[in-house]
Amino acid sequence: MIQTAQILIFVLGSTLLHAQTPAPQPFPLDYVDMLASPSPIDLSYLLDAPAGRHGFLRVANGHLATADGSRIRLWGVNITDWSAGSRQIPDKADAAFWAQALARFGVNCVRLQFLDLPAPRGLIAALHPDTRSLDPDQLDREDFFIAQLEQRGIYIDFNLLVGRPFMTGDGATDADKLREGAKGTSLFDHRLIELQQEYARQLLTHRNPYTGRSYNNDPAIAIVEVNNENAINVGYRAPSRYYAQELETLYNHWLTLHRTPAQIAELRTLASVANPAMPVPLLNWRGQAATAAPRRFHAEAEFFLNLQHSYFDSMRMFLRQTLRDQSLIIATADHSHANSGYPILMATADNDILDGHTYWQHPEMYVHKSPMVDDPLNSTVVELSRSAMVGKPYTVSEVNNPFPNDYDAEGIPVLAAYGALQDWDAILWYTFEPKQSRTASPYVGDPFDISQHPVKMAELAAGALLFLRGDVKPAQTTVTRTYSRDQVFDSMLLPTTDRPYFTPGFPLSLPLLDVVRIASFDGPPTQKFPIVSSASPIRSDTHQLAWFSGAPHTGLVTVDTPRTQSLIGFLNAHPDIADTNVAAAIQNHFAAIQVTALDGESIATAHHLLIVAGSTVANSGAQWNSVGTALTQWGKAPVTIEPVLGQLNLRHLDGARAVTLTALNGAAQPMGKPVMATRAGGIWKLPLHEITTWYLVTIQR
Repeated sequence: MIQTAQILIFVLGSTLLHAQTPAPQPFPLDYVDMLASPSPIDLSYLLDAPAGRHGFLRVANGHLATADGSRIRLWGVNITDWSAGSRQIPDKADAAFWAQALARFGVNCVRLQFLDLPAPRGLIAALHPDTRSLDPDQLDREDFFIAQLEQRGIYIDFNLLVGRPFMTGDGATDADKLREGAKGTSLFDHRLIELQQEYARQLLTHRNPYTGRSYNNDPAIAIVEVNNENAINVGYRAPSRYYAQELETLYNHWLTLHRTPAQIAELRTLASVANPAMPVPLLNWRGQAATAAPRRFHAEAEFFLNLQHSYFDSMRMFLRQTLRDQSLIIATADHSHANSGYPILMATADNDILDGHTYWQHPEMYVHKSPMVDDPLNSTVVELSRSAMVGKPYTVSEVNNPFPNDYDAEGIPVLAAYGALQDWDAILWYTFEPKQSRTASPYVGDPFDISQHPVKMAELAAGALLFLRGDVKPAQTTVTRTYSRDQVFDSMLLPTTDRPYFTPGFPLSLPLLDVVRIASFDGPPTQKFPIVSSASPIRSDTHQLAWFSGAPHTGLVTVDTPRTQSLIGFLNAHPDIADTNVAAAIQNHFAAIQVTALDGESIATAHHLLIVAGSTVANSGAQWNSVGTALTQWGKAPVTIEPVLGQLNLRHLDGARAVTLTALNGAAQPMGKPVMATRAGGIWKLPLHEITTWYLVTIQR
C-alpha cells in the first residue's frame, strides 16, 4: 500500500475530488451483440471444458478437487426466474445462448434451485392432483440446458427440496397448511421424507439423452443439496395439530431411548404435567424456550439435533447407497444469521461440504440502505466465515448485496477477495435469470437478479479472474475454535447482539485478518482467542487486503495483489490511498474500481488489463420512499448507471512503450476509438471519461 508521503497518489492532484457527482445515464447490457462476435472480455478460457472431464469432484486436503487431486474452485450463479420474462428452464432455442453467455463471464458452476416447482417454472407436472410426476417437456428442456452448460465447462449444483408445494394427492396430511417445501416438517414426517426420496430417484436416475448419462453417474453434477435452508430447533411451531402430535410422539419415543424413567419424570414435572400417562410436551415457541429450565431445554435441543442428524444421514445414505449417486453432498446451509448456526452445522457436519448463505440488507429488512464498507464487523464476509470447518470444503451457494442499494457495487469485489483470503471453495451469486426474449428492454426486474445489472455482471467477470486464479492468497494463519455440545445448545439462547458468531470472546475483526475454522463440536469450548484490533485499517495477515472504516461514508476496501488491484468504497475520503500499480481520483461519492490482468500475467507485465468501474445502478423512473427503505416506483427500462468519471493512474508497468484505453459498451465490444494514455515519468494517466462500467487496457512493450 502506497501513502501520500511517497508520491501523492501518483501525482493525481485533487481537482476531481470535489466535482459534481455524475448524473445517471442509460447503459443496458446487450447479450445478443455480445455473443454475435468475439469480445475482448471472454473468460471462457478459465473453464476446463467439458465439465467433469477429469471425473467426479472429490474432497482432498479439506477442499474441492478433481479426480486427480488438483484443487478446483467454483465461481458462479444460481439460476432462477423471479422477475417477469425470466425462465429458469430456457427454451431449447435459448439454452446454448445463455450457457455461452455465462461461460464468457467466467462462470464455472450454476446452482439449479427451484426445479421442484410446478411447470412452467419447474419440473413438476402441473394440473395433476399431486406433485409426484415430472413434466416430460420441462425435463427435456432442462436436460438440453444442462448439456449445453456442461459442454462449456460449467458444473451443476442440484437442489432437491426447495419450494415444492406438497398436495393432498401426495398423501401429505394437512397439505394446505404446509409452507413451500414444508420447512421443518419435511425433516421428520415419514410421508414427506418418502416423497423427497421418490423425487430424488426420479431426477437423479433419469438419463439425460443429450449427454448419455444419468445424473447420478454424471461427473459434471458437482453437488447435490438435500434441501435449501431447512432446519428445526427448540421452539418449532408445527403447521397443524397433526404434525405437532407426530413430533411430540417422536420426542417421547426418543426420551425412552436417551433418558432414564426418573429423568423423564423430572421433565414431566418441569412441564407441569401431573399425569404420568401423559406425554412430555415440547416447548412450542422460541420465547418459551428462553425461560425453560436448563434440563428441559437441553433435552429438547439434543432431540432436535438427533432428529436432524438422522434425517440428513438417512438422505445421504439413500443418495449414496440406494441411488448410487457419486456427487458431493450438502445437507443444507447455515442461513439464519439472526440466530446461532451451530446447531444445524453440528447436525450436518458429516456431509461432504458445509455451506453458507447470507445477504447484505435483505429486501425484507426495512432499514435505510447503507454501505457495507462502513461496517466491516457485520459484513457478509464476517457472517459467512462463521460456518467453515477444518477438513471440509466450504461453499457459499447464496449471497448478494441486493438491488436497489446505492452501494450494491461493493458486494462482489469485496466477497471475492475475502472469500479467497478465507480459502473458501465456491461462491455462487444469487441470482441469474435467463430471459425469454433476448431483445427485451433490459432493466433489473427484482432485488436479486444480476443478469441485467451492468455493474454486477462486469464485476462477475473480474471476480472470476480473482477467485478462480487465486489472485488473493489465503491467510497465512488459521485460527481454530472448538465448541462443546452444551455450548452449541446454549448458543441458541444468546441475544442477537452476539451475532453472527454467538461465541463469547470471538473478535469479529479476526476473519478479516486470518483464516477461521471450527475444529470440532466435541469440546472443550475454546477459552481464548487471539487479541486483534478492530482499529482502521484492518489488514489481512498477507497484507494484500485492507479495510478502512470510521465515520459514516468513509469505508474503503483495498485489494493489492500482483494480478488484481481494487479500490472499493468512498475513495475521496482517502485521497492518500493507492495500490502498488493503481491509483484513482474520481468525481463519484462512491465507487468500486478493479484492475485485473486478462492474460494471467501480473499487472506490471500484462499486455491486456480489464478495468471495471461501477457505482450506483437504477431503473429509469425509480423512486424511493421518504425514509429510504423501499421503492415506491420500481422503475422500468432502460437501466441506468452513475458512470465513474475521473482519472486512473498506472505505474510500474515494466517496459511499457504505449498504453491505450478502450471503453466497452453493454455488449462488451469496443465503444469509440482507443484513447492514448499520457505519461509523466513512470506514471501512465488514463481518463475515465465514458458512460460505461468497463474498459480494456492494452499495453505495448
